Amino acid sequence: MEPSTTLGTPGATTAGGWEASPGQTLEAVDIAVLVFYFVFVLAVGLWSMWKTKRSTVKGYFLAGGQMVWWPVGASLFASNIGSGHFIGLAGSGAASGIAAIAYEWSGMFCVLVMAWLFLPIYIAAGVTTMPEYLQRRFGGKRIPIFLAILYLFIYIFTKISVDMYAGALFIQQALHWDLYVAVGGLLVITAIYTVAGGLAAVIYTDTLQTVIMLAGALTLMGFSFAKVDGFEDLQNRYFKAIASNHARNSSCGLPREDAFHVLRDPITSDVPWPGVLIGWTIPSLWYWCTDQVIVQRSLAAKTLSHAKGGALLASYLKILPLFMMVFPGMISRILFPDLVACADAESCKRVCRNPSGCSDIAYPKLVIELLPLGVRGLMMSVMIAALMSSLTSIFNSASTIFTMDLWRQFRPLSSEWELMIVGRVFVVLLVVISILWIPLVQASQGGQLFIYIQTISSYLQPPVAIVFLLGCFWKRTNEKGAFCGLLVGMAIGLIRMVLEFVYQEPLCGHPDDRPVVVKKVHYLYFSMLLALISLIVVVVASLLTEPPPEERIHRLTWFTRKDVPMEKEVPPVSQGLPSVPADKIHEADLPPSAQFEISDGPPSAYNSGACPLEAKKASKLMTLFLWVCGMEREGKDTPAPEMTSERKTDAATAPRDDPPWVKHVLNLNLLLSLCACVFLWAYFA
Repeated sequence: MEPSTTLGTPGATTAGGWEASPGQTLEAVDIAVLVFYFVFVLAVGLWSMWKTKRSTVKGYFLAGGQMVWWPVGASLFASNIGSGHFIGLAGSGAASGIAAIAYEWSGMFCVLVMAWLFLPIYIAAGVTTMPEYLQRRFGGKRIPIFLAILYLFIYIFTKISVDMYAGALFIQQALHWDLYVAVGGLLVITAIYTVAGGLAAVIYTDTLQTVIMLAGALTLMGFSFAKVDGFEDLQNRYFKAIASNHARNSSCGLPREDAFHVLRDPITSDVPWPGVLIGWTIPSLWYWCTDQVIVQRSLAAKTLSHAKGGALLASYLKILPLFMMVFPGMISRILFPDLVACADAESCKRVCRNPSGCSDIAYPKLVIELLPLGVRGLMMSVMIAALMSSLTSIFNSASTIFTMDLWRQFRPLSSEWELMIVGRVFVVLLVVISILWIPLVQASQGGQLFIYIQTISSYLQPPVAIVFLLGCFWKRTNEKGAFCGLLVGMAIGLIRMVLEFVYQEPLCGHPDDRPVVVKKVHYLYFSMLLALISLIVVVVASLLTEPPPEERIHRLTWFTRKDVPMEKEVPPVSQGLPSVPADKIHEADLPPSAQFEISDGPPSAYNSGACPLEAKKASKLMTLFLWVCGMEREGKDTPAPEMTSERKTDAATAPRDDPPWVKHVLNLNLLLSLCACVFLWAYFA
């Protein structure tokens, strides 16, 4: 029988002689499992909403700072492993082998760097967001505003739209729904408990999602490996997995000869090894050490030791994607070569409506065709869990950045009630913008979703990573140097990104007429070059200008994090505000606690934005609505100076209060995790 080239054609036969089921979709048992999953997640979300104080800034954005290590670690992993990873890593494995896993293994190292090196600085500084740290470190408003806008830009281009597209692609394969209908349905469910519950609801549901993801993904891994006879058989059969309509004289659709190597030729390969070791590490440092989504989870931990324990758990879990996603993606190519490895634009368009390639359907195809009744529903839950955990984390962090770093810059006297509303409304706006970006995601990078993520990261993130690195570990870095480095680096990165979208990679077999800077300079090498240029600009500009004042270094760098807090830095709440007219107070020159006293003080003094419902009894329906949104105390704007002062107390006392055995256990696990990372690199190099 001639193998079919269309999805869902009856009697499609795979290269392994195994006959795929014709166009399977979810049945009643699968739907029941899926419904049970949603009910369970909703129950956990409601419980977390009831348990935490969502009506305060600290309660909503930092979960009250009371999280222990295991939900922090689970949330770090779930926030990182979205549906884009399941779809993208499996797709990259099917298309080009295991090289994409290098980004996951660099994450194993970078998440530990965050916990041991960067997090003590952030805690000592008493910050809530990453732009806030740069404002305290460098002063002024232009760097925090620039960075806040950039973070939102990156979230839309590399996170939200990618995860929505990946999750919708999976649903499209399973239920044959329209892509945008699937996106809309997912977003409604996702936004409800994100908007309502704040970070605590996100972290607790992330913990549940992590358990579900691991159980389902490991189950599918077992079913996948049952179709091949071990790792050696996988290697042999992968190189023979070629579409039946492949042209004999063409290299299009052929597996790469170095598919099972992480470190590849520095000149001719798709991912050169210097770029993998250095160029990939730079965006990874940005992601794990300075990205609001990741750092916000660690700042929610009770103590620094709990934050380190969470980072260790996430690091250990990062070993699994190679076995849960990449290898199953390669097995999917073996089982469905005519679909996953389609060789020309016309056949790919018939299979998955994407002429660039169909490798991204590798994971959904395995789920639909291999798994029995009920288990398919579980894996559907896994994919939706991955999507929802990633999106809720991003929504909450993006909302935090917009509210605390942009909105409060323009409305410094905004009430806590106003901040809560703005943060929630912004989530809705973010969703709309992200949906509009999905068509470009679909068309990019030859159908390899994970490679799309890495290319955009390589163009936007290196300058930010360099500014944070120098700001945290070089006291001489000043505001002018940091801003010049950001400006020059981002200008160069944006030019390359625009060129990448204007001159897209031609389809296989077509001439490559792209400019030399796009065609010859690999995006990983560009990441290295961009980081070097940004480093030089920051260092030179800082040395040519005046050094930063003492207050811009005190407790804000690695070498000054243990300095004794200045008495004037955090005035006690009981002392009130300085007796200065409100129109003369410059918010950026005051510590965050004083800023909160200004913006969130008693309604009689400042709170012109208090809800009028205080004057009259709200209806039961309105009361229920306000409770769901965590605004049941709308008329009592509570000042939140503890957001900074408590954090500083934690930083000063947690390391000394922890028993010695806790430090020994953490450091021993740090060594074990690093050894595991080195072993994986060496074995698959």
